[in-house]
Amino acid sequence: MDFLTVADVLAMPAVRSAGPRVAAGATWLHNPVRWVHSGELADIGPLLREGDLLLSTGIAMPDTDEGLRQVAASLSESGAAGLVVELGRRWTVLPRALVQACDNHRLPLIALVREARFATLAQAVGERIVEEQLAELRETQRVHDTFTDLGIAEAGPGEILDAVQRLAGAAVILESEQHHVLDYRSGADDLAPALADWARTARSMPLDGRTGWDGERGWLITRVGRHDRGWGRLAIQSRTTPSRRQVAIVERAAAALALHRLHDRHRDNVVRRTHHELLLALLANPASEEVLRRCGLAGLPVRRRQFVGLTLRPIVAAASADQPRRPQLDEITAAVVHAAHEARVPALVSDVDGDVRALLSLPLAAEPDHVVDDLATRVRHRQDVVIGVGLTTVRAGDIDRTLQESQQVVGSVGPGGEALGGVYRLDDVHLRGLLAMLADDHRVQAFVRRELAALKEHDMRRNTGLLDAVRALLRHPTSKSDAAASLHISRPVFYDRLGRAARLLDADLDDADTRVSLQVAMIADEIANGNVA
Repeated sequence: MDFLTVADVLAMPAVRSAGPRVAAGATWLHNPVRWVHSGELADIGPLLREGDLLLSTGIAMPDTDEGLRQVAASLSESGAAGLVVELGRRWTVLPRALVQACDNHRLPLIALVREARFATLAQAVGERIVEEQLAELRETQRVHDTFTDLGIAEAGPGEILDAVQRLAGAAVILESEQHHVLDYRSGADDLAPALADWARTARSMPLDGRTGWDGERGWLITRVGRHDRGWGRLAIQSRTTPSRRQVAIVERAAAALALHRLHDRHRDNVVRRTHHELLLALLANPASEEVLRRCGLAGLPVRRRQFVGLTLRPIVAAASADQPRRPQLDEITAAVVHAAHEARVPALVSDVDGDVRALLSLPLAAEPDHVVDDLATRVRHRQDVVIGVGLTTVRAGDIDRTLQESQQVVGSVGPGGEALGGVYRLDDVHLRGLLAMLADDHRVQAFVRRELAALKEHDMRRNTGLLDAVRALLRHPTSKSDAAASLHISRPVFYDRLGRAARLLDADLDDADTRVSLQVAMIADEIANGNVA
């Protein structure tokens, strides 16, 4: 709660009616008042608690200057919030020694120039304190209920940060262990200056305990996760000393984030989510200044850099081709993140549309092919994958192009390459690369149907294997014996199937143009169906 201060007490109607005048300690009127007492003992100081405000007529106070100085010192040592003296019964003007002593001890000294009922003052201040304590309890319950509901709903980081901003009314930043900004919400002030230099600012705000406040920079920070296994920190902008409510908000939010991570069972889930969102945003609008700024905050430099897009696809055995690839994608993502960290290559990594995508950010002086090959070697030591590489670009606005090219390369790798894995670039895929780029063109799709529909329909009705026979012929153009052997059938059976296919297509399968047309149609069909094995 925001404690009642001496200044707040002086502004209350019951106190204002007594004509309060600040005689000393004017710069310390922000002292919190936790309760108010009246008393006339000269040595009352040791009986008070920190934050107590003392009301007195001064009747029992010492006659000597030294005695008055001891009173001020005793009240200061007890942590009293201040001393209020009613004039008229003992003094008409406060003694100079008492005023100077209170100033020296940073103790607010207030004179009441009119008669006041101390019981009325004490009651008014006490009721105000109780009201604020009740308000604090209600707000604490609201914070508790909010984050309990979010936990039950298994809310994600975005929803949790929205709740923090709403409850605290201030900017909030979620950072990684390396002080990269994973997500943030703006407050009333412009957050851009803080974000621009966040990593350096965050490193200058060490956190020894669970939660701390950096008054110089104005941030309340708490650790997310256990002390020995924390994976990030949550910060709320707080220009003034944070209230207990603000501390409760940031700590409950950190607990909710840790719980969400535990539910998802992915140690770097928040980072993955951030990378996923950024990759999708770059594919949609790579020229967006906001997206590029978020990339920089997430640890991917975007100024004066080279960019290379990668797509990694697991090599799936025929027996498991229909099984879900989720575990494989998670393992490949982890392998790429680990390899990029080892190689000190800034990268965004996430699975997108059934493949693992990565965007590398390299210095202008780096050799992209060397970096990619080194990274691929590290990844392939851990996972069996085929890797597509897009063309390198130095323009952030072309990031979407290199990412798309890498996917097109993976989608167009031939049967042998898919089975063996490796690194492939546009120069390696030739016609397949072109057809991968045109896979969604309705004219290409119409061409495929026109060339292959008769064979597909016949095989579907009679299970004759004519399409496989033609495909084997095209893959072994110089040897029909090898073609028949690849299907594990005899040469007479193979020749019979070729003859039936030729009659069905009304075409000469030895004609070069016919073979080229069928070859292009089959490659395009394989790419469209995601079947390159």
